[in-house]
Amino acid sequence: MSVKLGVIGGGVMGTAIVSRLIDRGTYQNTDILISEPSLQQQQALHHQYGVQVTGDNNLAATAQVLLLAIKPQIFDRVIADLTRLERPTQLIISILAGVSIAQLERAFPDRAVIRAMPNTPATVGMGIAAISTGTSVQPQQLDLATQIFQAVGEVVTVTESLMDAVTGLSGSGPAYIAIAIEALADGGVAAGLPRPIADRLALQTVLGTAALLKETNLHPAILKDRVTSPGGTTIAGIAKLEQAGFRSAIIQAVIAAAQRSRELGQ
Repeated sequence: MSVKLGVIGGGVMGTAIVSRLIDRGTYQNTDILISEPSLQQQQALHHQYGVQVTGDNNLAATAQVLLLAIKPQIFDRVIADLTRLERPTQLIISILAGVSIAQLERAFPDRAVIRAMPNTPATVGMGIAAISTGTSVQPQQLDLATQIFQAVGEVVTVTESLMDAVTGLSGSGPAYIAIAIEALADGGVAAGLPRPIADRLALQTVLGTAALLKETNLHPAILKDRVTSPGGTTIAGIAKLEQAGFRSAIIQAVIAAAQRSRELGQ
């Protein structure tokens, strides 16, 4: 059995990465082995993606690159069950929140280790992942990890000390934006719009604004000023946002999530 990419965990994020890697041709489906305890999920993964599947984590652990995509709560148990194989050229990539590089290097003492934090827009190829490297990662291994996560969006490299901040911003951020979109739509309904139209207007407004900022590289404050006329409707709305502490609430949400990430990692 030839395995270039082994994945332990057939959940949403692991399969999102696998599906995009196959679509982009980074790996052939026959090069990938996913270890997943659920027989039903194994069958679904094999049927949908044509990948090799197994219920034995040790088979996935023989791959050239091993992606850990399990819940962090079961990390110790999964690692304890792995057979200790001599694989000094193997690259370990973990997307487990709160599991440090030090923990990963203790579990895989002879391997190169990379810790990554992708976010849920990765499932549609619009995510962003932050990656941190362990002590023995070679440049070509960092390039490979970058290529893997570019399949599901953009990639930034950060020191591990910033991973909790990444978690608070981009990891948890989709939930904040979802609330903002929901609130925009609710505001539209409160102002008299039918719900389907309000939902569509809110979603496309956020999507279009993000695309505009990215394409033009404008600072958000500049775009805000450009659509804010003296004595107009937008400044009236912004005044209410400031009165309600909207900006501060977003900042505090990121800080609180980052702090919670630090607590979970201890």
